[in-house]
Amino acid sequence: MSSSRARALAPVLAVVALLLTCWGAPSVAEPAHGPTTAEHPAAAAKAGKDPRKSRGLFVDPKMPAYQAGGVYQQELGSRAQALWLGPEYYPTNTVRDVVRAYTSRALGANKTPVLAVYGIPDRDCGLYSSSGLPGAAEYKAWIKQIAKGVRDQDALLVLEPDAIPFYGDPRCRNAGDRLGLLRYASRVLSGAGAWVYLDAGHSDWTPYDDRAALLKKAGIGYDRGLSTNVANYRTTADEKDYAGDLLRGLRKLGVRGMHYVIDTSRNGAAAPVDGDVTNPTWALIGKPPRLVLDGAFDGNLWVKHPGESDGQVNGGGPSGQWCDLLADRLLGRTPTQNYCP
Repeated sequence: MSSSRARALAPVLAVVALLLTCWGAPSVAEPAHGPTTAEHPAAAAKAGKDPRKSRGLFVDPKMPAYQAGGVYQQELGSRAQALWLGPEYYPTNTVRDVVRAYTSRALGANKTPVLAVYGIPDRDCGLYSSSGLPGAAEYKAWIKQIAKGVRDQDALLVLEPDAIPFYGDPRCRNAGDRLGLLRYASRVLSGAGAWVYLDAGHSDWTPYDDRAALLKKAGIGYDRGLSTNVANYRTTADEKDYAGDLLRGLRKLGVRGMHYVIDTSRNGAAAPVDGDVTNPTWALIGKPPRLVLDGAFDGNLWVKHPGESDGQVNGGGPSGQWCDLLADRLLGRTPTQNYCP
């Protein structure tokens, strides 16, 4: 595993949940076998015009950068960012209503909602964002409720950042069931109509010779495709090469028609500086989030929220906390503070 990956994968602030209005949702119907046209959003799109192909991405005014106002709102908060779903913020008994409220507001604005699911057992393997559901049964119950929230909401969904590249890492206690849980989540969430992108880490998280096989075992065949570079800093060119390598590997394994998205929230620097990757002082904001739907490349997303901390390193606060200092660095501004309060 590369020593240069970032630890920045925390959900947005818990206060968001208190601001969302509760909505009901129908129950989830789980496909019994492989994806059919009705169950697979990519196949369904071929049968009719999918609104995700023409709508813009939802800019949520409840996000911390927007709430910060001023230049932060203008340069960061005015861009679409993912709503992170973690069980410590949105437990099983509330996550469906939180998701449906968020997606309903997005569709009310005629925009596409973007979410990140981040609750796999032994999440982040003891590092800065460690947590997750305690076991398989709890995880499946939580995923079912998320699926109820996204059913027929035309959402984009990044599934479990880092879970695949962490597979087999000796620091992960529950890796043995991880692929089965990801396959379950892929099947159920894609069956609910979401465009699901199963996370594949990034181009510098090596070795990755067997990663295409892991993605297949984790159920990527049910999904729209894969995501790369979540909360990291690899250049877009490197990530396109990496995604292309994975797609070729998947085709050799019989998995075709896959797409990919890249997290460009912090990859604007000409080249990453290895060894300084937690709230790095050199990182810059990347290209704005936008779907382009160019062949297999679906576009850029801001999955990680720029301006939110990776952890208590380089002046940062706890993981997921907004900080003017970190936002100033990304924007190339002279920081107004020396550390996050």
